[in-house]
Amino acid sequence: MNIIDAIINLVNHPVTAIHSHYIGRNRVNNMGDALEEYIKDLFSGTFDEIDENKRIGKISQVFSYLGNNSNPPDGMLRDGDVIEVKKIESVNASLALNSSYPKHKLYANSPMISSACRNAENWTEKDIIYAVGIVTGNMIKHLAFVYGIDYAASEDVYSRIKQKIKLGVETIPDVEFSDTKELGRVNRVDPLGITYLRVRGMWGIENPFSVFDYIYHRDFSKDFNFMCIINDNKFNTFKNVKYLLDLSCKDCRLRIINVDIKNPDNPAQLIPAKLITYSI
Repeated sequence: MNIIDAIINLVNHPVTAIHSHYIGRNRVNNMGDALEEYIKDLFSGTFDEIDENKRIGKISQVFSYLGNNSNPPDGMLRDGDVIEVKKIESVNASLALNSSYPKHKLYANSPMISSACRNAENWTEKDIIYAVGIVTGNMIKHLAFVYGIDYAASEDVYSRIKQKIKLGVETIPDVEFSDTKELGRVNRVDPLGITYLRVRGMWGIENPFSVFDYIYHRDFSKDFNFMCIINDNKFNTFKNVKYLLDLSCKDCRLRIINVDIKNPDNPAQLIPAKLITYSI
């Protein structure tokens, strides 16, 4: 299963009232968890599965790893991409990434992932899908799928600025620092030497609808808007695009057009891509 299957499942099963669909079935406790379950169903094709045991079994066949906020990523497709699910509640809100900077790709040697994720498959790097849902009340109003390689700069861009800040903090005179993976840790702040200060980075990034507003604008008169951007090199690796193209011919609400997007590492360069949209 891949992102093309997920889009096909979205069009064939346009579930937008995720509160009643998930919380009403006692599958989750809040809307954030409901969005994550919704994404699992999109990629697993389990919207119609009433039996929870069978649903869990099908999801485990599609995903080799499932994580959470403390154990990223949120999901890893077997022999496929990884998925990060982000929920926001305002149409123009940014994504809060906290201590983790945006990911261009996910690497098996990343210190941010668990050994369970690292050992779930035999892999070295994977493309990452950001699944961003804007939830209002009980409904998911807008959903975007974008790849990290089309959305975020390469890792060295973020790590370089992080290291510069870390070095600057640690060169402050007359302050006792200790080794840390964070930006800094100051020890013995008080006369007793029992208080310490942690210096942490809090990363954020504009949401995909704002980032790609030069090629797509949502129709706010619709109840639901979906946007997906896939660069042509990635799009051409999928074997099931014909099914999606055929579906777009049958359903006029599903559109696939050619666009050029800015290279996140060099906006002067444009990358050919597919813009896939759906609204109801």
